[in-house]
Amino acid sequence: MPFRIYIAEDETNLNQVLSTYLHKEGWQVRSFLRGEEARKAIPERPHLWILDIMLPDVDGFQLIREIKADSPGMPVIFISARDADLDRVIGLEMGSDDYLAKPFLPRELVIRSRRLLERIYGAPQIETQPAVSTIVIPPYHIDETRRLLYRQDTIIELTSKEFDFVLFLAKHQGTAFAREQLLNHIWGEDYFGTDRVVDDLVRRIRRKLTDLRLETLYGYGYRLVQS
Repeated sequence: MPFRIYIAEDETNLNQVLSTYLHKEGWQVRSFLRGEEARKAIPERPHLWILDIMLPDVDGFQLIREIKADSPGMPVIFISARDADLDRVIGLEMGSDDYLAKPFLPRELVIRSRRLLERIYGAPQIETQPAVSTIVIPPYHIDETRRLLYRQDTIIELTSKEFDFVLFLAKHQGTAFAREQLLNHIWGEDYFGTDRVVDDLVRRIRRKLTDLRLETLYGYGYRLVQS
């Protein structure tokens, strides 16, 4: 979930510029031109407030009092064109986390905001899609990640053992495997029973995958012919 940033700045052009820069970071930005509008949004508890001290109705100092009363740990950055040293001290005493004196570069606000957000909430977790591993054994292809086997765009239903068997041989095309090797790999070394279950499995697979180039090595095992 992206960070939500609320900014209260009464200079329309500056408000738009700062909002645009913050939005480009992938953050959800809501801006206010008047302190009273920002005050009504305090219960929404964004991840960060950016407050101009010199708002025309409710100033930034009053807003931070109410923000901290509602959520004491809420991060706040002050921006102001007034006496920087005095405002910085007052802001820190009231619980602000940072201060930027106008004029400043919008990029500096972005950098300070990011550092503050990461310090308070931690670095954002990047959601990644698992890499899709596809193995082609014409006319079939195997989606290993989703455990699906296709012929063109049609999914062919396989049991778990059938899929494991085909996948194993597909990863070792051209290699001959004894029945015992296949039994250990597919059923596990703890399996107790005849290795003829391998033959039964192969018969079922051949009925479903009629074009699979699966060779029988009589008296030994099986091999998937290389495509």
